[in-house]
Amino acid sequence: MQKRWVVKPKNDVKKIDKLRNELGINPVIADLLLNRNISTFEQAKRFFRPTLEMLHDPFLMRDMDKAITRIERAIGNKEKILIYGDYDVDGTTAVSVVYSFFRDFHSGLEFYIPDRYLEGYGISTKGIDYAAENGFTLIIALDCGIKAIEKVNYAKSKNIDFIIGDHHLPGATIPDAIAVLDPKRLDCPYPYKELSGCGIGFKLIQAFIQKNGMDIQLAYQYLDLVAVSIASDIVPLTGENRILTHFGLKKLNTNPSCGLQALINLSSNKTGQFSVNDIVFQIGPRINAAGRIEHARDAVKLLISKSLQEAKAYSATVDDQNNLRKDFDLRITEEALEIINGDERLKQRKSTVLFKEDWHKGVIGIVASRLTEKYYRPTVILTQTNGHIAGSARSVLGFDLYEALSECSDLLEQYGGHKYAAGLTMRLENVPAFQERFELVVSNSIKPEMLQQEVLIETEISLSGIDAKFYRILKQFEPFGPQNEAPILLTRGVRGNGYIVGSNHIKVTVTQGDSAAFECIGFGLSSYIDYINSGQAFDICYTIEENNWRGKRNLQLNIKAIRF
Repeated sequence: MQKRWVVKPKNDVKKIDKLRNELGINPVIADLLLNRNISTFEQAKRFFRPTLEMLHDPFLMRDMDKAITRIERAIGNKEKILIYGDYDVDGTTAVSVVYSFFRDFHSGLEFYIPDRYLEGYGISTKGIDYAAENGFTLIIALDCGIKAIEKVNYAKSKNIDFIIGDHHLPGATIPDAIAVLDPKRLDCPYPYKELSGCGIGFKLIQAFIQKNGMDIQLAYQYLDLVAVSIASDIVPLTGENRILTHFGLKKLNTNPSCGLQALINLSSNKTGQFSVNDIVFQIGPRINAAGRIEHARDAVKLLISKSLQEAKAYSATVDDQNNLRKDFDLRITEEALEIINGDERLKQRKSTVLFKEDWHKGVIGIVASRLTEKYYRPTVILTQTNGHIAGSARSVLGFDLYEALSECSDLLEQYGGHKYAAGLTMRLENVPAFQERFELVVSNSIKPEMLQQEVLIETEISLSGIDAKFYRILKQFEPFGPQNEAPILLTRGVRGNGYIVGSNHIKVTVTQGDSAAFECIGFGLSSYIDYINSGQAFDICYTIEENNWRGKRNLQLNIKAIRF
């Protein structure tokens, strides 16, 4: 599919020149910094030279003082504390950080992760009953709970207090817990609003350390787990998240926790430093697989391991679960593609809604994402589980999926999520009606340009402007992620030659006029190879990276799209 190229408007020339002169940088770098709302020397210094001292005071978060007071009382009275968290990467890392910290000086501690299939997302009645039956009087919930009003009241009826540490948007009413830590609360003055669930857990132990005059390094030892949560939960890589990830990656690459070291050892094909991308594609999926295939407690046991030998046993289990997850993922994706390719009517639709009763619920979200990438249209994948139909939905840039599901609400039992991802349940007999209604809603509301994938280009540059110094400064923009993406650059009128590698990728060498030659990689672009080798000029948009192959390092352009 031909992608739609969108070039960001160039920043004001006077602003570019001012920043360029203040920092002694070239205008392209100045333009990229202005795109990230960096317009002064001081802002640039904080961006390029982050320090852990820049982290905000945790007691700026509403209810933090109440949370710490209640935890201190529980420890002093030798109460039993249950650390409760979601079954995804963010939830399991959050539980692992808080549990690992407090277990060193409080023996009455356990953790609890709900079963994805039997209990579902968030705080469950079963979890509260477990706490009551086993004498727990305090539950610390992480990465969930902000809307658990009835569950918190149920716990109170059993003399169990709650501390909630969440990062999701609250509803109109805040749960009646001892403390509710969530920067997205309208009444919370905390300066940074985009922490991960694990980030909230980190702030909790930072506050405990600060209040009790302990060594702050006791908190910093968990920065690698915090970085894994930030990367895997796709939260903005700005402000405090960028600082935490910057130092978390340093720890991951020099002195990782035993559990993460065991996972790194499984990534035997990785050379060089682990990046945010490596976390997203190599570490995160393995942690997630535990909750998708069996139970996420296996992931927590791995991440709280005190020795590499202990971690190896759990990492092998998690890796086996991930391999099984990949098998399910591959099989279901192939089956879904066969269904679409065998039905001309489905091919022509503006949406994809597919149902098969034996598809594994744990991977339908991944399959929905893959089909969205393939056909670039709103997608819902449905399966049968525990006597009802469960679905996972994904959207395309600009289209409000949650709004579309709302217009089908009379056909649904439950639904929830946000603009680009959602979950839903319905009765079996409503599946055909939902398929037609969802298609009708999408067809009537989606704009044609939303059905074409967009490449957002930051700025235009000539190949002669790319050298070692330029890349050295560009690399300091890392870590890359949402709201601080690796800059996509545009260069016009290049010529090149190359060849196909693998099934549909290309390796190409390009020049522009009398510029130096640049090696390029283009994933999924094999259909362009004849045009490239024809001698015609063409435009490319790309990111710049360093390729490290057999000890040889060189700059490489990662081509995102080609236009003739």
